[in-house]
Amino acid sequence: MRSSLAGALIVVSCLFFTPFSALAANKNVSDPAAGLETTARAAALVEAHTGQALFLKDAGARLPMASVTKLMTLLLAVEAVEHGKAKLTDRVSASEHAWSMGGSQIYLEQGEEMTLKEMLISVAVGSANDASVAVAEHLAGSEEAFVADMNERARALGCTDSHFANCTGLPAPEHYTSAMDMTRIMRAGLTHPLFMELSGIKEYDLRGGKFKLWNTNKLLWWYKGADSGKTGWTNEAAYCLAASAERDGLRLVSVVLGTPEPKSHFRETIHLFNYGFARYRAVNMAGLREKIRDVRVDKGREQTVAAVTGDWVSLVVPRGEEKGFERRVELPEVVSAPVRQGSQVGHFVVLKKGQEVLRVPLVAAADVGRATLGEEIWRTMQRVYSEEVNFP
Repeated sequence: MRSSLAGALIVVSCLFFTPFSALAANKNVSDPAAGLETTARAAALVEAHTGQALFLKDAGARLPMASVTKLMTLLLAVEAVEHGKAKLTDRVSASEHAWSMGGSQIYLEQGEEMTLKEMLISVAVGSANDASVAVAEHLAGSEEAFVADMNERARALGCTDSHFANCTGLPAPEHYTSAMDMTRIMRAGLTHPLFMELSGIKEYDLRGGKFKLWNTNKLLWWYKGADSGKTGWTNEAAYCLAASAERDGLRLVSVVLGTPEPKSHFRETIHLFNYGFARYRAVNMAGLREKIRDVRVDKGREQTVAAVTGDWVSLVVPRGEEKGFERRVELPEVVSAPVRQGSQVGHFVVLKKGQEVLRVPLVAAADVGRATLGEEIWRTMQRVYSEEVNFP
C-alpha cells in the first residue's frame, strides 16, 4: 500500500520607470571583464523590484524547467487565497488523477483530505506532484482548466517564452520557460507574503509528524539572505533553480536552467548571487504603495485622498555610486472628484546631479466619489459657521 510509505522522506523539491542611463552597459548582458561564467544552459540575475537585469546568459531560450514550474502553481494558489476565492482552511481531496502522479510526491491516497495550506506546503517544500494536481483541481475544477489559468497569468506577466502543459513540471511536449520569464514569475510571487512564507519553510511535519518534508532548496540553509525559491530536476531539464536572496536592502532573483550535475544548480546560483551583491547596491527611495502625501479633492465625498507610489522607487547602481540621489514629488494641490483608486495623480522623480534617472507614477490609494448636493450644502454651512465663530 502507498500509505505504508507515509514515513518516507522526500528529498527531491512592471515597474513604470526610466532606466538609469549610466547602467545601460550592465543591464542586458553579462560583463566579460567580471570573469563570471556559468555552466547553466541559461541563466538570469535580476533585481527583484524593478527587474533590472544584472547578468544574462541565453535568458530567452525556451527550455524545460521541471518542478520550478510549481512557482506558477503556488502563485495562482496564493492569489486565489488573497482574492477570497479559496481559504487556507479549505479541505482538499485527492482525486484518482492526483493519486496517479509519479515523481516526487507525498503519496496521497485517493480520497485523502488535507487542508489547502498543507497541500501548498507539500508543493512548496516537498515538491509534491500529487499535491500540485489536487490544488489545481480544487481551485479550477480540473488540471486542464488550471493550466489554462497558468498560461493566461504568464501572458499577463509579460512572459513571451513560456508555455505550461501541466502544473507539476513532469516532462511534456510544449512545456517550457525561459530564464528571464521565470524571473518575472518569481518576482510576482515575491510580492505576496504567503508565497514567501510557503517557499521559505525549511522543514515540515505532515500527517501529524508521520511524514517529514525537507525543502529541496538547500540555499535556505547554505546562503545568507536566501529566503525563497524552487528547485527542479528531470532528465530532460537537468538541474534547475529559481531563488531569491536579500542583503542590505538589495533583493536579487536568480534563475539557472539546465545545470549539468547534482548540486550544480546551487553552486551556479551562489556564483550569481555573489556577483550581484559584490558589484551592486540598492537605492531604495520608497516602497510599493507607500504614502507620499494627501491631495485635496474638490467636490469629493472625502476631502482628501492619499497619493501612493504605483511601484517601487528603487534603483540598482554599481558599488560606490549609491550616493547623491535626490527626490522630487510632482503632485497637484487639488484634484477633482470623482477619483478612481489606482488612477495617476502625479509622479515621484529621482534625480542625480540634476538629471532625471527614474520616474514612478503616484496613484490614488482609494476611490473618492463626487459629493451630493446635500453634502456640499452642509460643508458650506459648516465653513460659514466656523468663520462666524472665529470672527474677531
